[in-house]
Amino acid sequence: MAVQAKIDPMSQFMIHPVGSGTLSGSPFMFTNSSLWMLIVLAVILVFMWGGMKRQLVPGRWQALVEGYVGFCDNITRSSIGPKGRQFLPWVFTAFTFILFANIIGAMPFAIVPGGHPFTVTSQFSVTGTMSLTSFAIVLVVGFWKHKLHFFSFFWPKDAPLVLKPLIAVVEFISFMVRPFSLGLRPFIAMFAGHVLLDVFGNFIVQGLNAGGLGYAISALAFLAVIFVNALELLVGAIQAYVFALLTSLYINDAVNLH
Repeated sequence: MAVQAKIDPMSQFMIHPVGSGTLSGSPFMFTNSSLWMLIVLAVILVFMWGGMKRQLVPGRWQALVEGYVGFCDNITRSSIGPKGRQFLPWVFTAFTFILFANIIGAMPFAIVPGGHPFTVTSQFSVTGTMSLTSFAIVLVVGFWKHKLHFFSFFWPKDAPLVLKPLIAVVEFISFMVRPFSLGLRPFIAMFAGHVLLDVFGNFIVQGLNAGGLGYAISALAFLAVIFVNALELLVGAIQAYVFALLTSLYINDAVNLH
């Protein structure tokens, strides 16, 4: 009797060495996560390089990149104000990396043997590090600009005096949770989407192997894969935008202390 393969939707998130693994003269390992991070960066560089020709009459590629940069610039300006442009490099970097990583991670490269993409944003260590960077910028800007007066951010002005200490504690806890929630959103979105795709993909294979009514199950699962994949692309773009927008709003709290 044939042994049925076990469904393991979590295996796609496993980090493992690529090739020999150990980098020469270094204690670090070159993993599949490192490889796909480099692929994402290479795609971003190619995309940006194609739009830096600075032609008087821009072509489609240049117009696309200019519109893309303008979109990111609008996020910072509308959230922070005229001073927002100095924070554009980080907001642009975070938005671009998350967007391209999410899109590339959802591409069907697995049709080529050994080409299964690794979505780096499905690792909280990546999104968490990016959120901590955003949080560090908020703290540095806040204390650099306002010194100890930055702590007044947690002290409500118009609240009753009796409630002010309690509200200050709640505001401080809410502020400290920001980096965790900021990094958790894109991680959960990509993690959940990929798990669903793997589960429905296994339903397709098992339905085809079962035959009979299994073919109908496989057809339904195939439609579900198409829907979830399209939804994941949309959610990936939205999560990149939400990360950039929230980062800008958090920086605004530090720049324009209320």
